[in-house]
Formats: sequence, C-alpha cells, structure tokens
Amino acid sequence: MGEIKTVSLLEVLKNRKRILANPLPFHSENFEKYGDTFKVRVGPGRPVVFTRDPEIIQQVLQKQQKKFRKSPLQTKDLAKYIGNGLLTAEGEHWRVQRRMIQPAFHKKKLEGLLGTMRSAIREEIKRIQPGREQDIFPLMGDLAFQVVAKSLFSNTEIREEMRELQEITETNQRMLIREMRQPYLVWWFKLSGKIRKHLGYAERGRELLNALIEERVSQQREEDDLLDMLLGATYEDGTHMERRQLIDEVLILFTAGHETTANALSFTLFLLATHPEIQEKVYREVQKNKGGDVDTLEWIARFQYTQQCIEEAMRLYPPVYVIDRMATEAVELSGHRFTKGTLLLMSVYELHRYRSFWENPELFMPERFSRERKKEMGPYYYPFGAGPRMCIGNNFAMYEMVLTLVEIVSKYRIESDSEEVVLNPLISLKPVSVALNFIPRE
Repeated sequence: MGEIKTVSLLEVLKNRKRILANPLPFHSENFEKYGDTFKVRVGPGRPVVFTRDPEIIQQVLQKQQKKFRKSPLQTKDLAKYIGNGLLTAEGEHWRVQRRMIQPAFHKKKLEGLLGTMRSAIREEIKRIQPGREQDIFPLMGDLAFQVVAKSLFSNTEIREEMRELQEITETNQRMLIREMRQPYLVWWFKLSGKIRKHLGYAERGRELLNALIEERVSQQREEDDLLDMLLGATYEDGTHMERRQLIDEVLILFTAGHETTANALSFTLFLLATHPEIQEKVYREVQKNKGGDVDTLEWIARFQYTQQCIEEAMRLYPPVYVIDRMATEAVELSGHRFTKGTLLLMSVYELHRYRSFWENPELFMPERFSRERKKEMGPYYYPFGAGPRMCIGNNFAMYEMVLTLVEIVSKYRIESDSEEVVLNPLISLKPVSVALNFIPRE
C-alpha cells in the first residue's frame, strides 16, 4: 500500500488566514508537493484525506458508493442550518425522499415550468444597466433565487419574503464556513452564542416558508408548480410529507438550487466577455434559433454551443468544488488503504484541471464538450456530482442557464476590463465580484 503524506496541524495554523479566505491555493500547493492524494491534520482527531485521483473519486461516487456516506460536515453541520432534506439526508431516509421527489424533476414535468422560468429571467435582466460597468454576480443571485421562487410558488408575489430568506441563507453560510475552516474555534462559537444566533435565523427562514405553504394549502388552489408537485407527492403507503420535512426540502431547493446556478452563470458571462470570438459564436446560434416555441424542450436543445460554454465554465469553476464522503468500512482504492471512518474530501476543482487528461486545462475551450468527446469525460468531470447522489436538479439548472444566456446575449454584447476573476470558495465556488459592461445590440 502506498504511503500518504501528511500536512501537519502546524502548517495549517501557519496558513490559517489564507485558508479562511480561499483554501484552493493551499490545496493546489499540496497536491503539487505530495501528489494526487494527501492528508491534512486539522485537530486532535484523525487527519482528513484530500484527493484529486480520478480513480479514487470514481470508485467513491459510483463503483463502490455503498461503502461511503456523506460526512458530518453535511449530515450534521450543514443540516443544522438547512434541515434534513435530500442534500443532507443519508441512508433509508434519503432513499425514500429521493424516490418520492424524483418525478417532480423529470424532463417532461419541467417542461411545464419553462414559461414561468423564462418570464422570471426576463424580469430580472431588466436590471442590467447598459453602458456602465456593473457587478453581475448579485444580479445573477437574485435572478436564480426568483426562478426557484416562481417555479415553487408560481405567481404569488413573495419578493420581500424571498429577499429575507436569501439574506438568511447567505448569512448562515458564512457562519458555517467559519466553523468548517476553523474547527479549533468551534468551542468559542458555541460559548459566545454565535451558533445559537444563526440557528435562530434558520428557524425564521422556516417560518417564512411555512407561512407561504400554509397559504397555498388553506386556499386549496392548484398552480401546477413545484410546490404543488411536492404537496401531492406520496410515499409508498399513500401518505404525504410531514410539514417539517416539506419545509426542509423546499429550503434545500432554495439554498442549493439558486446558489450553484448563480455562480455558474456569473463565471460563464465573465468567460464570454473575455473571449469575444466565443461570445460571437453563441450570438450567431441565438440568432439562428430565435423565435422558437419557448415552452418546448426541443427548442432549448438547439442551443448546443451555448450549453457547451456553460459546461466548460463549470469545468473551470465547478460550483461544487469539493465533495465529501466518509468510509463506512475499510477499503482499498488506487493503491491506498483507507480505514473505516476516514473522511475524504475530493477536489472537483483540481480534477477538472487534471493535466494528464485535460489539454491546456487553464484555457476556456467549449469545443471540448462536443457530443463526440463527452463520452470520454466520465471519470474526470463532475459538475453535478455522480452516482445515486447526483444533483436532482441538474436538468432544471441547465435549462435555466441556457435560457438566461439566450436572453442576455440576444440583447447585449458583453465586455470586461478584467482578465481574471477573484474566487471566493464558500459552501460553493463563488466569485468575489464579476464586473461587466453590457453594450446594447442594434
């Protein structure tokens, strides 16, 4: 069995400020120094294993996924803020919920939401301010949040409630990141009341959602939106979700559903702005297909190159940049032995730039994702995860992103004075800001 090198706790403490700000350079340095798999000692317990080894990642997520489960980072730490829904649940509870909710995200079910989705997108991009530099990241965050809100709650006017919920989720995420990156201070976070305060915020978010659900139930109206699908979904014994569980699932749809999409859209727009020749190809595709029936999946499927740009942006800047799993039994992977209870953090960010597979991995090259080449990418590309726990909303997100790019590129030529974007890795990979100029097309 191969020996895995260990980064000491002293080294972690020496780099604590830069790790808190952005751990990716620290990870990258250690991958270059120690190879595709290394350990990091973060406290008195056993060290955490970091890997970008494609064989290990494929085994953990797919081929031997039954020997692993999500770690307490999600099932406990994240769950205390966003509940015990699909993202954070494990075991039989997860399987039952997944089986129940999956039909709501079938392509044919989502087709009925495309009109609502496009209407929300058009409303939000009215806030683009042409002719001046604008940070597009907050706007994409609002856009993605409103798309989820309208898809869940249909035509209900809930902008103020959604703004408060968005603020709560972002505030709690910042607190969770501090807990995860500074585990040696968790005792202080508890003693000082910081965690208790943020748990109170989370409960307020649940109250907001419960009021909206209660209004729908009391009025007994049908909207054929995602909330209706969730309210109507039943377990095998014919019973419906309890209210607390329903709120947890809705809260996770907001938290996971809007944030990753907003990030991916912001990075894609930046890359199009800094690669005008690629942006022009997207524009030509949009012009070629304008005037289609926007309520059909066939129309969205015409935007192949647009989708390739999104896929390549998610390769360079994967919204879920690290995936965690914990071994439930001893296992051998890629020449290494991992004991039961080993926590593995799999770097999707590093895997998506794996030099032995990706040609010129730092370059933005949407042609990588042509239909002919996609088949070979399986073990090296995980924008939505993989295996049984692959993101349930991957189709929803892709439709939303394609529709958003089509709307924006059809109206504006996008430019940027920056050559690179500053990263802000939190629960998902965010940009600090994305300053763009929007020039109206004639």
